[in-house]
Amino acid sequence: QVQLMESGGGLVQPGGSLRLSCVASESIFNFNVMGWYRQAPGKQRELLAGFPSGGSTNYADSVKGRFTLSRDVTKNTVYLQMNSLKPEDTAVYYCNARRLFPKSVDYWGQGTQVTVSS
Repeated sequence: QVQLMESGGGLVQPGGSLRLSCVASESIFNFNVMGWYRQAPGKQRELLAGFPSGGSTNYADSVKGRFTLSRDVTKNTVYLQMNSLKPEDTAVYYCNARRLFPKSVDYWGQGTQVTVSS
């Protein structure tokens, strides 16, 4: 069973930075897409950033220019560097890994809370 373990969330002041980490229980090359989502209270889960294998990274307009997705394949880890954080970035952040074949399957981490407040 695939496991994704997020870490790095916490409380930060507006304008601050955090780096989230997601460690997968197997090689991230085994997934067709990996990325990060977030869900704020009363809102739908939102895709923030994702990189398909062999493709370029995509970012939501709400985080473009502030958030950066990266990975370390030797550590089976995906990172989300978040800069210039705003109160509206407050949410639970989830790591996602997706396999497309033989059928589409999504794997999720348990989530990590990010709170942006002064």
